Amino acid sequence: MPEIHNYTLNFGPQHPAAHGVLRLVLELDGEVVQRADPHIGLLHRATEKLAETRTWIQSVPYMDRLDYVSMMCNEHAYCLAVEKLLQLEVPVRAQYIRTMFDEVTRVLNHLLWVGCHALDVGAMTMVLYAFREREDLMDAYEAVSGARMHAAYYRPGGVYRDLPDSMPQYVENKFKKPGDLKILNDARQGSLLDFLEDFTNRFPKYLDEYETLLTDNRIWKQRLVDVGIVTPERAKALGFTGAMLRGSGIAWDLRKKQPYAAYDKVDFDIPVGVNGDSYDRYLVRMEEMRQSNRIIRQCIDWLRKNPGPVITDNHKVAPPSRENMKSNMEELIHHFKLCTEGIHVPEGEAYAAVEHPKGEFGIYFISDGANKPYRMKIRAPGYVHLSAMDEMARGHMIADVVTIIGSQDIVFGEIDR
Repeated sequence: MPEIHNYTLNFGPQHPAAHGVLRLVLELDGEVVQRADPHIGLLHRATEKLAETRTWIQSVPYMDRLDYVSMMCNEHAYCLAVEKLLQLEVPVRAQYIRTMFDEVTRVLNHLLWVGCHALDVGAMTMVLYAFREREDLMDAYEAVSGARMHAAYYRPGGVYRDLPDSMPQYVENKFKKPGDLKILNDARQGSLLDFLEDFTNRFPKYLDEYETLLTDNRIWKQRLVDVGIVTPERAKALGFTGAMLRGSGIAWDLRKKQPYAAYDKVDFDIPVGVNGDSYDRYLVRMEEMRQSNRIIRQCIDWLRKNPGPVITDNHKVAPPSRENMKSNMEELIHHFKLCTEGIHVPEGEAYAAVEHPKGEFGIYFISDGANKPYRMKIRAPGYVHLSAMDEMARGHMIADVVTIIGSQDIVFGEIDR
């Protein structure tokens, strides 16, 4: 009888380290991976097809549900593509608000990533810390849009409304005593900007705590160093973007190379890796959080000093104010047409991309002049990164597969879309 060495193992789709519903078919020789074959499509929601039957504005909430960890960044790419077709100018204040919330979203994303990546590799504590900080930023989402996750806050032409002047307060209940309430509500006495400023003052110290827990931890380094190495040439050939590309030593960042919103007006650095392994990708994302903190502080400073409109005054795109609508026939007609038919976008095609926390997230539109897209195509960064799974995992052990998936930071909403 011939001896059969290789055998096939199903990793997922319900594996806790699969970051969604990834089914990975691993061909193993003992415990060493010979081949990794990702099977996707288990979370397919036909977002691109649904967009063809929805008006331009109705598809904004679908964007939140693509990468459900980086909600507003998805909306941003969508709005930029619509604005490109409309050739629309966005008010400067709206651009700064978008920039600030893009960075809040980046921190939200990276916090979840570092918590879950550490959990995959076996460090329990990290996820508890990360979720504590996420809670504050989720409150900022809720204050501005009314929803903790799926905000639908960006609009073609600006943002839905200006930043609130007050923050929701904790109230006394059987879990929260009056003494605790004072501490919890301390940062919530002012506006949203005051609340975020307080967060940016505290956050660097929290990041230091994470680094103390992980960065020089010998078990963490044993699990990450030299695992899933991608050379700069291969990273470019495979179409990597974001932290995956920068981890391999290429300083490519759309916020610097093709600035959008207010990124050309704020100061920040691009962290870059050296070895292209999982550890470098970890270090890049940790430093990205510090840079995001810097950007948020600059945006807070600018927004305090510069009031102004937050959405375009072109009423073919954005509805008029309630006051004008109720006192002026023309505004009433605009409002009625917008709410019944939606925006009519000129014929043409456009592609817009943002530096999403996971890489380049792009939206490509073809418009035939109607009130709905003729075709929408989503360029999801996670899809590209997952396609390199086979190459990154070959020759590694099963335990390293978990590390590699964690270092890719994939979410299946955008991969299967």
